[in-house]
Amino acid sequence: MARKTGNYVVLKRREFVKATLGGVAATSLAAFPGILRAQEKYTFRMGHAEAVGSPITEAFETWGKMLRERSGGRIEAQHFPAGQLGNYTQLVEGNRLGTIQATAGGPDTEEAVAPEIAVTGGAPGFIYKDEAHVDRVLQGPIGEEVSRIAREKTGVEFVAYAEVGFRHLLTKRKVVALDELSGLKIRVPELRIWIDFWKGLGANPTPLPYAEQYNALSTGVIDALEADFFSIKGFKWFEQAKHLTLTYHWFLPKAVRVNAKWLDALPDDLRKLVRDSAKAVFAEQRAQNRARAGQALQELKDLGTNVYPVASPEAWLAKAKPLFADYGQKHPSAKPMIDKIIALREG
Repeated sequence: MARKTGNYVVLKRREFVKATLGGVAATSLAAFPGILRAQEKYTFRMGHAEAVGSPITEAFETWGKMLRERSGGRIEAQHFPAGQLGNYTQLVEGNRLGTIQATAGGPDTEEAVAPEIAVTGGAPGFIYKDEAHVDRVLQGPIGEEVSRIAREKTGVEFVAYAEVGFRHLLTKRKVVALDELSGLKIRVPELRIWIDFWKGLGANPTPLPYAEQYNALSTGVIDALEADFFSIKGFKWFEQAKHLTLTYHWFLPKAVRVNAKWLDALPDDLRKLVRDSAKAVFAEQRAQNRARAGQALQELKDLGTNVYPVASPEAWLAKAKPLFADYGQKHPSAKPMIDKIIALREG
């Protein structure tokens, strides 16, 4: 009901909308989409397992701020790093279901449903020569193809590619030679592709959730893990294992994953904003990650971590090479992708 104040009639909000748009409704509200759409807000929950202070976490923070500001508040970006919304498996599943709109995860996660995607995540080890090789694969037609396949098979779109860089071996006892891997209980993700890789090199792979690694090291469930410099420092795994061998065995890109249904429901301008801003922010993240890797390694040294070069790297590579053929035989759809990646090893 309206109430009168002085010479003015004050309408309740519902009555005002009815009074001003009532006549319009008789023709079509479609003539005024901006009026209604401008009031819509879209919750954008970003949850991932990366450590606080890591370049990826900082990039997500930047991305969320950019989305809030450039959308005029229409995208309400919320950021939950370091597994606050669940472990890695739960985050990926929540992203597919749409309860988490965005996360980050290695393409190797998709081995069960899209093995051709998994190989772009560094599988089965030593497949990437260097960072320039990674860029030739993911920042070109292959990266676009992978995003399309992910959309079709998993319900998420890879809007950009972040990275944690090359992974190395962190152990409780010194391990530098290939034969010293024998019997080493090393934590691996709960993925067949990782288990096969480390078993092929002679270690004893032990599948564990990402968040359990610190306790597993402290209790002796595992003797080792493999990770990038930023994660080793951020999660303080160096407190439980003091030996770091620079193996460069696996380069792990992290696909920035956005739920496709959520993305498709956005207005055109916001959909474009999400995609374009992701590409810009995570291009900078990759640059920062590479620039800061040396500093992160030095910080680990300063914290008492013993760092060694791997002994006879050619022996490690030779041991891993048959795994490429094995993977292609197990997953015929992945063989063409493996061939494309190997063909791009030289610039």
